[in-house]
Amino acid sequence: MKLKTILIIVGVIIALLGLGVYTGKIGGDKSEKVSTEKVANRKVIETVTASGKIQPETEVKLSSEVSGEVTELLVKEGDVVKKGQLLVKVRPDVLKSGYDRAVASYSSQRASVAGAAQMLKQAEANFINGEVTYKRNIELFNKKVISASEFDAAKAAFLTAKTNLGRAKEELSAAKFNLEQSGANVQEASANLAKATIFAPVDGVISKLSVELGDRILGTVQNAGTEIMRISNLSSMEVNVDVNENDINRVKVGDNAIIEVDAFADKKFKGTVTEIASSSKDVGTATSSVDQVTNFVVKVRILAESYDKITGGAKDLPSPFRPGLSATVDIESDMVEGLSVPIQSVFTIDKKKDDKKSENDDSQDKQKNKLTDKKIKQYVYLYNKDETVKQVEVTTGIQNDQFIIVKTGLKSGQEVVTGPYSAIQNRLKDGMKVKKVSKDQLFAEPGKK
Repeated sequence: MKLKTILIIVGVIIALLGLGVYTGKIGGDKSEKVSTEKVANRKVIETVTASGKIQPETEVKLSSEVSGEVTELLVKEGDVVKKGQLLVKVRPDVLKSGYDRAVASYSSQRASVAGAAQMLKQAEANFINGEVTYKRNIELFNKKVISASEFDAAKAAFLTAKTNLGRAKEELSAAKFNLEQSGANVQEASANLAKATIFAPVDGVISKLSVELGDRILGTVQNAGTEIMRISNLSSMEVNVDVNENDINRVKVGDNAIIEVDAFADKKFKGTVTEIASSSKDVGTATSSVDQVTNFVVKVRILAESYDKITGGAKDLPSPFRPGLSATVDIESDMVEGLSVPIQSVFTIDKKKDDKKSENDDSQDKQKNKLTDKKIKQYVYLYNKDETVKQVEVTTGIQNDQFIIVKTGLKSGQEVVTGPYSAIQNRLKDGMKVKKVSKDQLFAEPGKK
């Protein structure tokens, strides 16, 4: 039994040794396994990614300037309307009576003008008669035919007629001015009454209807009243995205963009930047603070030729997009064609930081952000024919999600180490022996570090 036990233990040990040899743990190749890729000339497009909502480029909000009950509602949500088309009628509470009072006042003032004109004619006749009598009495008084008292009475009558003529002229002028004022009041009352009938100010689609037939709405001239509906030009759509302050200076009007809409997960649309906000969207808000994320609104027009063959979406509307859909936009801020390497090949060494802290920072996202810091030196590992690597300092340019432009330090056709990233950042050393494998083999190794 003792011999048997010993044989069993020896057998287990031999099996473990065989497994260790097979997996490379014992007597295997100690070289670091890496994948490589050649330095090549590529077109690299730098993008700024932002998210937002799809909105019509032109959207008009309609509200009433008069209060009252909706007596006629001639459209429904989704209807296509033309400029000048009748949309809504509101029964005003007091404007009709105000209009009637203005018309009545105007008619009364017209009668006053006519009466003043008649009074002027009478005053003119009295003046002519008084003037003739006064001139005749002058001759008679000079010839001593009439007494002084009779002459004075004729003179007084003449002066009175002259004064009455002047007053009649002024009364007629005042009556005419009052008539003009009454006419203006009639026009104002008519215009206010016309506001109870609402017409479409532009061509478009009723994208939102906020009232129903019979609803009472509040209307004011100074402030916005009850919103009745919105008319949108859905044939021209845009995405309003929030771009971070760190990226806003890289975006220009006219930049091309690729748009992904959540409702069309398998499709991409083309766009162009049409407008960039000159100030932050948080400027002037009571809740803004120093620590708050600062964003700028950028408008990206969706090009019609990129969705003219789309069969899905809003079939009853001019475009397949409905206002409010979520979208992600990749704005192509710059494009350079030149030597490039995979972005994971480039690593950094920050001389100002402790080496141990740098080794612990193995996040690829953090490393990618460091590539834009000009104070930090950047390196790649060149793969040599003798299966060693050489650390080479490089200067880089713009980057996308896969590749980064290399300005200096490399030549076309050279091989750089592309993975694994943990080895590039922490384990590889200048002159270290490595073993080149394919990416599939690299990540399929059961014993990879």
